[in-house]
Amino acid sequence: MEIFNATNLVYILGGFIKTIEISVLSIICSVVVGTVLALVKSYGPRPCRWLVSAYIELFRCTPNLLWILFIYFTMRASNFVVSVVAFTVFTSAVVAEIVRGGFNSIPKSQFEAAQSQGFGFFATMRLIILPQTFKTIIPALFSQCTTVIKDSSYLASISVMELMFNARVVMAQIPSLDQKLLMYGLVFALYFVLNFGISLIVRAYQRRVVAA
Repeated sequence: MEIFNATNLVYILGGFIKTIEISVLSIICSVVVGTVLALVKSYGPRPCRWLVSAYIELFRCTPNLLWILFIYFTMRASNFVVSVVAFTVFTSAVVAEIVRGGFNSIPKSQFEAAQSQGFGFFATMRLIILPQTFKTIIPALFSQCTTVIKDSSYLASISVMELMFNARVVMAQIPSLDQKLLMYGLVFALYFVLNFGISLIVRAYQRRVVAA
């Protein structure tokens, strides 16, 4: 059996596209949720800060695969939705700490200047603090993107038809060890190209910031 026939390649490409779809949607949702968590932890009332801190520590100190399986067995939804929810609840805790670190890098004089100009809290955050924060944390966020993409391989454990799952399906039909290794090589190359591309974007952004 020829491993790199059209049927297998289309099947693998479908898994690769599914990996990208889940990763991108999970990252977008995680940035939104993580930013809200960071705002509450940094500027919310004390009881809310405690709850957010507990949430962040809970997910930072437990494995992602555990939550994928937990949500899979407890949530009645499609595997795609389960995947996005699982990655969002887990990754948002990491993003929250990244965003909070960005908040801490902004001088307090920025808040004072905004208040002196009559800006309220939400206007200050939306127009002044958040734009500067995200400009600072973009490299860290992109680094987290690569982590999400790599960890998406865990979804094979719940039969999500992403890259690793589809590759395993193809390899199960191939008796030859050499061809199995070739398939692993293809999977390796696809993950590498995607993540290395993100790394190049980050490096280009950092050079642009330094030059500016």
